[in-house]
Amino acid sequence: MVMKKYLRIALEVLLAVLLVAALGLAYWSFAGKKHVVHDLAELTEQLEEAQESLEKAMEEVQTSKEKVDRLEFQRHEADAIKAAFANGVVLQDIETLYKAQKSLTTERQLGLAAMRLLTKGADDPETVEAFQKSLEMAEWSSRLQTVCAAQNALLAAGKKVEILSECQRKPGAKEDSGHGKQEGGKKDSHAKKGGGHDVHWGYDGDHGPEHWGDNFPVCAKGKKQSPLNIVGPFEKSKDALSVSYKEGPLKIINNGHTIQVNVEPGSTLTVNKEEYDLLQFHFHRPSEEQVDGKNSAMVAHFVHKSKAGKLAVIGVLLNEGKENAAIKTLWNNLPPKEGEEHVPPKVKFDPSAMLPQSLSHYAYEGSLTTPPCTEGVNFYILKTQVDLSKAQVAKFPFKLNARPVQSLNGRKISAN
Repeated sequence: MVMKKYLRIALEVLLAVLLVAALGLAYWSFAGKKHVVHDLAELTEQLEEAQESLEKAMEEVQTSKEKVDRLEFQRHEADAIKAAFANGVVLQDIETLYKAQKSLTTERQLGLAAMRLLTKGADDPETVEAFQKSLEMAEWSSRLQTVCAAQNALLAAGKKVEILSECQRKPGAKEDSGHGKQEGGKKDSHAKKGGGHDVHWGYDGDHGPEHWGDNFPVCAKGKKQSPLNIVGPFEKSKDALSVSYKEGPLKIINNGHTIQVNVEPGSTLTVNKEEYDLLQFHFHRPSEEQVDGKNSAMVAHFVHKSKAGKLAVIGVLLNEGKENAAIKTLWNNLPPKEGEEHVPPKVKFDPSAMLPQSLSHYAYEGSLTTPPCTEGVNFYILKTQVDLSKAQVAKFPFKLNARPVQSLNGRKISAN
């Protein structure tokens, strides 16, 4: 009986151990399957993410392929154009035609440079020289497209040139056909240098007139620079002036260097028999020109351009005195923001309201008084000064925006 009892106990213990083992195996099997299910879920999620990334990548590849196809088409176009001009016949014809002319407009000079680029390539020294000359000739107040074309061509030729911010193509931006009309031509004071750094010009400190020549060589090396100290003896002026300015909508801008009024087409200046269109007028404080070594409170410069591309500037000296009704209209409508042309509703302005009755003048050949200081500008500084009040002088937003007088360098000043 005892033996059976112990055997029974042993069997019960064995059964218990087997049961525990079976339960353990079952648990371990269940836990393992649960872990596998979790891993499988993670892998499925990662696969879906990879699929989405692949689809996006395929879309980008397709877009890039379309862009490459367009670029390839444009390359074939460019190759065809270059091949058509490679023989140099058209270049030779144009050079012969232009040599017969006394002078070239900025656009023709740029066209000649572009023809050399197509025929001879960017490495040709005469190509580079032609584009540099077009830059020197450019009247920046209405030649932004010309300037951008020349600057980018020189940059493509590996030259270190100043690139205006307006000439920088921004990703996705459309071609800008607008032109800033400031004398000196920048819509703002920033330009891009070949190394990618901003170039500023202003009227004081490290960006003042004495440093303009660092980035704009003509400002330092030119021999016919403006403004001048107007002092006798004078030669007899051979130029007769007449103006026909018309009233139009007021378009006024603070371009960061001055207050400028852009003028609608139709207002003209006639010098002898040659007609010039009035582009814009703007102000300097104090006057840039001196008469017998003395500055006036301010000066208004009226910038004109002929069909041949020549520039003529009428300077109206503004003397501190009585209130000026025309300037009151301008100052009452100053732009609320810098850099944006302001067109106040229902406000008309006649530029002739800024002129004295007499157009007696001092005359000399000079330059733009702001960078790039392009020469070949005829100046007519009117003898009769126009009044504006002390309060109106104080309301002008710029306390100093006048270039100092430049060396005469043997030039003759005439008067009538």
